[in-house]
Amino acid sequence: MSALRKGTEASAEGREWLTLVERKTVLVVVHTLTYGKRLVDVLSLLEADFRVQVVFTAPPHVFGDEVPRFLQLLGGAVLPWDEAVRMTFDLALAAGPRGVERISAPLITLPHGAGYLKRLDSGPHTGVAGLRRQDLAPGGRLPAAVVVPHHAELAVLARHCPEALPLAHVVGDPVHDRIAASLPLRADYRRALGLADDEKLVVVVSTWGTRSSFGRLDALLPRLVAELPPGRFRCVVLVHPNVWSGHGPWQVRAWLARCAGRGVTLVPPEADWRSVLIAADWIIGDHGSVTLYGTLTGAPILLASAPEREINPASPAAALAVTAPFLSPAHPLLGQLHYAADEYRREEYAAIAARITSEPGRFNRNMRRLMYRLLCLGRPAHEPETAALPEPPSLTAWARGHREVPA
Repeated sequence: MSALRKGTEASAEGREWLTLVERKTVLVVVHTLTYGKRLVDVLSLLEADFRVQVVFTAPPHVFGDEVPRFLQLLGGAVLPWDEAVRMTFDLALAAGPRGVERISAPLITLPHGAGYLKRLDSGPHTGVAGLRRQDLAPGGRLPAAVVVPHHAELAVLARHCPEALPLAHVVGDPVHDRIAASLPLRADYRRALGLADDEKLVVVVSTWGTRSSFGRLDALLPRLVAELPPGRFRCVVLVHPNVWSGHGPWQVRAWLARCAGRGVTLVPPEADWRSVLIAADWIIGDHGSVTLYGTLTGAPILLASAPEREINPASPAAALAVTAPFLSPAHPLLGQLHYAADEYRREEYAAIAARITSEPGRFNRNMRRLMYRLLCLGRPAHEPETAALPEPPSLTAWARGHREVPA
């Protein structure tokens, strides 16, 4: 057992090895890569506070294969799950429900995407994913706080899990705020990606699941290569980390290898996709969160998939599904891109983007206040910063990295 683990348990033997003792300890529960990337946005609010020690744990999860490497690269102190559930913490953060009822700490639950976009219309537990009773009170245990991005979610919460309504806090959306703060840097991101001034960037986005656009990429990507003039267009593919984890990185790359070898760049699942989205001239997506965040960027959006039965009808994804044009297999792709640009109305997409959060620009302020209240600590005496996104690697560097994967 490490000195940190002993110190966290407050054993006299372990405490002598720690430099700082009597810290408040925050446990970050990382089920999947997607959940972990969302929680990292929150952890910046605890930086530089010597009163707080952050530790991580990774519960078993079907899409959790990439989590150990993610935590290793992050450099966090990691507790094995079976130890974490035997210990007590001052606060816990989670973006998913699995196993969190076993944690001994005041728990804050957060959505892992742009609100609550998907619904389940079959099986024993129908409803809006993330706001059902089994999502919010696994094992019958409610968290200390339920974070939601928009006031509109409160009505859905009242229907699905009314006992959680008094615990709900309308905090906002960290990804929305980071993208909004970074929009002025679009030219810098395009330059970092290696785009020439006259090159157009088409970003293809897929969520996960049987109704996502990923199943259509075998038809779409060859069209991108064949129909878009080389030297004038570059293409990037953003695939949900659950696709990578579910099918395996080798298989995802193998499926897309032929197009990747012809100028289509596949972004790795651990990469920060937000700056790539800001750099886009067009977005081809589906009903997932990344496509919805694209409404912030000013890029025309085409939909390759938008299954009505899987979309929460009260969500902004439903509004996007009836606003963005749908990709046709029978018409030239270049003409469809021009059509989407000609028909694009900024005010329509701005109205959809406004439904992502009812606290624009205030996630950090609201979330920090909530965390420090549950920690029983006074929050730091300065405004939390919403930092601009870092510049991405070049498309060439990402492509080179993919080719280095052993065959």
